[in-house]
This record gives sequence, C-alpha cells and structure tokens, in this order.
Amino acid sequence: MSDKENYDPYESLHKFSLLWEKQINDFIFLLTNNKDYVKMSHRGTDMHSRILETFKKNQETLAGALNFPTKSDVTNVANLTLQAEEKMEALEEQICVLQDSVKSQNKEIESVVEVSKEIIKLTKQLKNELVKTKKELSDTKSLHAELQELKFELLKLNNFKQEFETIKDLIKVEKSVEPVLTGTDSGH
Repeated sequence: MSDKENYDPYESLHKFSLLWEKQINDFIFLLTNNKDYVKMSHRGTDMHSRILETFKKNQETLAGALNFPTKSDVTNVANLTLQAEEKMEALEEQICVLQDSVKSQNKEIESVVEVSKEIIKLTKQLKNELVKTKKELSDTKSLHAELQELKFELLKLNNFKQEFETIKDLIKVEKSVEPVLTGTDSGH
C-alpha cells in the first residue's frame, strides 16, 4: 500500500482550475482579437460616457433644484478648506514672527527704560549737587563779602592803631617835656 500515492483533492482542484483559466483566457482572446469587437466596445464606451455625462448633468440639475450639494460642490468646498488651512498656517507663522519681534522690542524698551531710570537718578543727583554747589557758592560769596568787610575793618583798625600809637607817642613826648613855668611870683 505504501507503493500507491496518496490522493490529494487540492492538487486535483489546482490542476482543474489552471486548465479552466487557460480555456477562459483563450476564449476571451478569441473574442477580443476581432476588429468588430474592438469597434463595438469603442462605440459602447462612447455611448456609456455620454450617458454618464447626461446622468451627471441631470443629477446636478436635480441637486440644484433640491438644494443638495453635488460632488463638484463638495470638491470646491474641500479645495477652499485646504486653501483656508494653508492661509491660516501662513498667518500663524506671521503671528509667531510678529510675537518674536514684539518680544525683542519689549526687551529693548525695557533696557531703554532701565537706562532712562539710571539717567533720571543721575540727573536728580546732579540737580541735588547743583543745588548744594549753588548754596555753597552763595555761602562762599557771603563769606567772601564778610572777609572783605573784615579786611576793611582790620584796615581801619590798623589805621586807628597807627593813629593811636601816634597819639600815644605825642602824649609821651608831651609828658617828657613839661613846661617850665616862668613867670613872676608875687613873693619873691
């Protein structure tokens, strides 16, 4: 029994399907390898495309009358949606660029404000120093005027001292020279 081959139904089916496929392909080849068939199929395709065009026009007319969207309307809406999305993306990019530039300008403005604060602080300090300097200058001028007065007074005192010394010297000279009385005495 081992000498006999086992029966495999799938292999028989496979052989049968290959034979059947070859016969159908030969039959189709015979049918399509004919000029009349090609002409007929060409006319059928033309007629089919005209019928489809007419059907499409009728469908669009009916959809327009019933206010239903057609395939072309949906296509147009889809195209418009894509264009709108592209424009939105472009606007988002521009907004990001603007936000970045605004941030950088804000940083620059903040630095300018900080510098301005420092300048204002320095200006206030300079103003205070100027007020102090003016006061000191005024005080210096008044001191200078007082010094001039004192100098003038000292000069007067020196003159007075010299006059006093002169008078003192004169008094000393007068004391040292006592006048001798010459005159007649009544008793001598």
